[in-house]
Amino acid sequence: MAPNEQINRPKVKLGGRHFHLPASRGMRVILGGLLVIGGFLGFLPILGFWMIPLGLLILSIDIALVRRHRRKLAVWWGRRRQARPADDR
Repeated sequence: MAPNEQINRPKVKLGGRHFHLPASRGMRVILGGLLVIGGFLGFLPILGFWMIPLGLLILSIDIALVRRHRRKLAVWWGRRRQARPADDR
């Protein structure tokens, strides 16, 4: 893979770290879908409910409806954090 292709690959930022995702849209949709489905089986060992938000985050790259809801949540969270007094932080 050429160095400039590495820059254009989609990535997700979690906790200050960047994670690269597959370049193929189909693979990202499959990966996100499997994470969401696996998250619904979170009561089983190894699988967990943490997989649902991660799968939705990956799906938000390619699916506008999910991206819209993710963006609304990010804006709401940012406004909520700004509205709190400084001593609560």
